[in-house]
Amino acid sequence: MNPARLYWVAFTTILIKEVRRFTRIWAQTLLPPAITMALYFVIFGNLIGTRIGEMGGFTYMQFIMPGLIMMSVITNSYSNVTSSFFSSKFQKSVEEMLVAPVPGWVILGGYVLGGVARGLLVGLIVTLLALFFTELTVHNLFVTMTVVFLTAVLFAIGGFINALFARSFDDIAIIPTFVLTPLTYLGGVFYSIQLLPDFWQGVSLLNPVLYMVNTFRYGILGVSDINHWAALGTIGLFILVLFSLALWLLERGRGIRQ
Repeated sequence: MNPARLYWVAFTTILIKEVRRFTRIWAQTLLPPAITMALYFVIFGNLIGTRIGEMGGFTYMQFIMPGLIMMSVITNSYSNVTSSFFSSKFQKSVEEMLVAPVPGWVILGGYVLGGVARGLLVGLIVTLLALFFTELTVHNLFVTMTVVFLTAVLFAIGGFINALFARSFDDIAIIPTFVLTPLTYLGGVFYSIQLLPDFWQGVSLLNPVLYMVNTFRYGILGVSDINHWAALGTIGLFILVLFSLALWLLERGRGIRQ
């Protein structure tokens, strides 16, 4: 078989398997984040937002809506790859892929795009839910689509690296609990960093999630606390670095052959 054809078959097989995996158990993978985000809209948008008033020239509901969508994309693209690849390790089925005549980047790409698919699907569901609470406008479609896709890719790769190092199911919950959640909540989802003192504004600029949330907010509303073009370039650079690291770890069997 032509190598290109072989690689394509392997890639699509992994991707289809990943998509079928989270759609088959949609009540566990798609419904809970939708309910959680709906509660955020009700509590923070309707109840608390009416007391806060406007932020950045928009209602509080409109202001937090891009951040909540991005939060759902980040958590679901990450968790899908982490749980799926670690399950393959735990069941020893990953060994069958490693002995197959396909390069590591095909395996990595299949899992990553599977995570991207779930992240984008959940993001779409949350976006549709947001229409019940506020009006949705798109200021820059290119920026909006680009940043949400790149963010899903970045965190899907991060989830793959987490799964490589994880030795138990408890290990795959450490990063989301102690790293992703704080970064997300402190990433400008619920507030503008312009409200913070100068020192804490500088600290906030070290948070990578801030750039993703604000770039997506620019794409939707046209307002941002940071330069969106610089943010897109930074996200792209992080993707290259993490993809290279994940591929290097996979090809050396880190966490698999030990």
